[in-house]
Amino acid sequence: MITSAFKAIDQMFSPPFRMVLLKALGLTLGLFVAVGVGLQAILAHFTISDLPYVDTAIAVLAGLGVIIGLVFLISPITGLFAGIFLDQVAEAVEERHYPDDTPGTELPVTQSMGVALKFTAILIVVNILVLLVAWVPGLNIVAFLFGNGYLLGREYFEMVGMRHMPPDDAKALRRENSSKVLMAGFMLAGLAMIPFANLLLPLFATAFMVHVFKSTYAASNRRMIEAH
Repeated sequence: MITSAFKAIDQMFSPPFRMVLLKALGLTLGLFVAVGVGLQAILAHFTISDLPYVDTAIAVLAGLGVIIGLVFLISPITGLFAGIFLDQVAEAVEERHYPDDTPGTELPVTQSMGVALKFTAILIVVNILVLLVAWVPGLNIVAFLFGNGYLLGREYFEMVGMRHMPPDDAKALRRENSSKVLMAGFMLAGLAMIPFANLLLPLFATAFMVHVFKSTYAASNRRMIEAH
């Protein structure tokens, strides 16, 4: 698994990866700018002419709200947009490290968006729940690692797996190797705890899970052959 992580790191800043990251960041920043502009336009219709300083205070608070939202939501929102392009990342990894294997099939756009939306929604909910125990030293870190580790491992493994097999088969393979997938998820959850580095999480997680899936799938095939 450590070898898989180093292989993913080695490819992190290759052109295909940089392109996906720039697309995701551009869409994220564009969304926040649009929200900020829209919010300011809405507030402009609710001015209190007799108390101009109140209008100024509201405008400042609204601007701060957008900034705070950017800080806390930039990672999941970037992950949402990156999820649309993760097939390109998986394909680049397969072409470089597994050129002799049958290439994966790109997921339909609607399915990619569905996976990205589901993953982002679940991740936000879990992190909100983790905040409820943030005041308990030690427990907060354990809750974050287990909650996010399980989700990150499950979602990225199945997403990569669905490029090579039907969704039900990918889920079955993940369940058969739940301990290994969970350990991989813990590594991803650790990266998710690092500010700004977590922006790279979708790219690293996809590349990392391609290697984890390939080794898991090969081991599963060997066990089937030996069983017969």
